[in-house]
Amino acid sequence: MDAIGYIRISQKDQSTHSLEYQEKSIRDYCDRNLIKLGNLFIDNGQKSDTFDRADFKALETFIKDHKGKTKVKYLIIFDHDRFSRNLPEALQKIESLEKKYGLKVIAVTEPLDIDTADPSVFLLRAFKYLIANQELLTIRKRAKVSARHAQESGRYINLAPYGYLNGRQPGGKMILIIDETKAYIVRKIYRDFLAGVPRFMIFKEIRELGFPHSSKSALHRILTNPLYAGLVRVCASGNIPEKIIKAIHEPIVTESQYYRTQEMLGLSKRLMQSKPKDEFPLKGVLLSPCCNTLMTAGWTKGKTKYYLYYRCIPHSGINISGTMLHDKFKELLNYISFTPSFIDKLTQRVPQLAKGMLDIKDKRFKILQTQLTALEVKIENAEQKLFDDTINAATYKKWMKKFNAERARLKDEFTYLEDLDDRLQQELLTLPYMLNLPQVFADSSLNQQHAIIREVFKQGITYKEGMFRTPCINPEFEFNRLILKEKGLLEIEQPSGDFYKVPSCGEGGIRTLGTVARTSV
Repeated sequence: MDAIGYIRISQKDQSTHSLEYQEKSIRDYCDRNLIKLGNLFIDNGQKSDTFDRADFKALETFIKDHKGKTKVKYLIIFDHDRFSRNLPEALQKIESLEKKYGLKVIAVTEPLDIDTADPSVFLLRAFKYLIANQELLTIRKRAKVSARHAQESGRYINLAPYGYLNGRQPGGKMILIIDETKAYIVRKIYRDFLAGVPRFMIFKEIRELGFPHSSKSALHRILTNPLYAGLVRVCASGNIPEKIIKAIHEPIVTESQYYRTQEMLGLSKRLMQSKPKDEFPLKGVLLSPCCNTLMTAGWTKGKTKYYLYYRCIPHSGINISGTMLHDKFKELLNYISFTPSFIDKLTQRVPQLAKGMLDIKDKRFKILQTQLTALEVKIENAEQKLFDDTINAATYKKWMKKFNAERARLKDEFTYLEDLDDRLQQELLTLPYMLNLPQVFADSSLNQQHAIIREVFKQGITYKEGMFRTPCINPEFEFNRLILKEKGLLEIEQPSGDFYKVPSCGEGGIRTLGTVARTSV
């Protein structure tokens, strides 16, 4: 044996040379140079900036164990970037192998008799490692930018946390999917914590329900992870601070539950800095009066204090006072109300829906009772099999974890259904409040406020010449149009009745609002 070989590929370094190609190149090199290749060490998916790799450690152990026994002269590699992408560590490792074991490191592009002591060879290799090092940094930067872009679009691209599964959307992009077999434990953790249950008791109960992590810090990680509230943490980058934005995946708990939990944990100060800004309720929905793009918002420093302004991004000269806009919008909401006919329909419809839900509840109760009875039979059978030595204790324990988790889920649903009557009564009592749009808006979260604005002003809203303007208002609020205009609060620039007509093609193929499609009778 004259030589040993080493090949490596990383999951992240984007090498175009497969392990098979590297191995073939090394074997061909040994055949051409009439040297016998012994062991071949392979690191698959290992990092390139450190020698702390499984098979490279095995390689060094092999060299140490065979020192003086088997004369190995060469360590053949495909290329120096397969050996390492860390310039100082690579050169130090080559020097160490040569001085300590008399082992020459050679790439298949280099001659067998290369003089590694030649300064020109040293410089050439140093240059190669420098290029490899630069490529590694470029790859890392590209990956970091890509990851941040994914985060800013509300996407989580790492391994799914407990309660979620990694899935893919139709286009192939990753997305978190709720794992309902585990999500109820996450909900229980938040619910119990907010109810004041001590953490050691929560941990004990969820462990009995099948929670797999034995470390108590796992409970803290779940309570502080914004992913469960449908939020993604965008990491700090340069001068850009960390922030939390709305995610594209479905939440397991509500944002309210999450932020209340952070307050109870004493983490509210740090987290609220990255929470979506509630002081800019119109940011993301208010359109620029000059180009119809969404306006941004921020604070501008004056001589003595800061002032809130909404700004047009493409046209920096367009700035509107945020304080004035908020006061005007609050006044606008005070004059928007539902039509009497809509209120009548709603007050008649809600009790009917409540009755329908109670009927469904009774049917669901029967299904749950059947499922619970069947589950109890399975538990009894498992106990009998353990008693009869048909299954061992480990299998029994595995089964019981699954059965206990399912039983807890069923009982949770039982509890939910039992409280349904009281909840429906409470909702009926709060119906007048739900019809008070200004109050509902004031009590809503930022995302809910945006949803309300988009529902009321279907085609967006802008502010121009001292009043809000929109091409269309939801028909349920149409009857407020005259008073809103008289008060100088809102101008509907295109009556909503015309908006909902589908325009047809006029003469010459031009689509016009005035031409109405006709059909022959």
